[in-house]
Amino acid sequence: MAAETRPLPLPPAVAPDWALFLDVDGTLLDFADTPGDVHVEPGLVDTLAVLHGRLDGALALVSGRRLMQLDALFAPLQLPAVGLHGLERRDDGHLDIHHRAPALDDVLAAALALTSKYPGALTEDKGTAIALHWRGAPAAEEPIHEFATSALIDLPGYHLQPGNRVIELRPDGAHKGAAVLSLLAKPPFHGRRPVFVGDDLTDEHGFTAVTCHGGFGVLVGRRQPSAARYALHDPMAVRAWLDDAIAITE
Repeated sequence: MAAETRPLPLPPAVAPDWALFLDVDGTLLDFADTPGDVHVEPGLVDTLAVLHGRLDGALALVSGRRLMQLDALFAPLQLPAVGLHGLERRDDGHLDIHHRAPALDDVLAAALALTSKYPGALTEDKGTAIALHWRGAPAAEEPIHEFATSALIDLPGYHLQPGNRVIELRPDGAHKGAAVLSLLAKPPFHGRRPVFVGDDLTDEHGFTAVTCHGGFGVLVGRRQPSAARYALHDPMAVRAWLDDAIAITE
């Protein structure tokens, strides 16, 4: 019998010397059947704007979404942000975007053909990456995994990144931990205590990165094992935690 895992404690209140890195889906926002159906709760944009100011700009979104999607979700706010797990990055007004692999077009066409057979499944074209979702079609999980594994043959330099009812084909060397480290090397993040909040397997790289630099991770949910030190139950709890940070400093 596996040993029982003890629940992680709640995180401390947001401190003014932190560099705060926030995942989006499953962390700030509740999941939806498709990425386009997510809802930004009233007041969240204002909360993020206030915290961004009070942390002297050291607050960034770190997401699997594209930067243009993040900007649309949180408009009119434009925060420092990492998109596509590190393939896109914006800081100090500088935009860094990786280019699309030519072979990805053929893989995308085959992925679209596969997911069209399973109502509720979705192929998401992320430009330099492809994500295959089965949240709305559980029966598609096995064929999607088989397809993604075989597709790597035609995509040298790519790897599979599993997530919460999604798997992505992504270029090697790009993950949330590496992206966080690149931001920590520059103002306004440099010299602050880094804290990463996320829910998914893709966020474990972020937890490890901030822990190695004197910070800690906050897991959203109860998934174990995790490199996070603290936990919050769900996105609602994350939003309440951020709101409390504003109330404390007012």
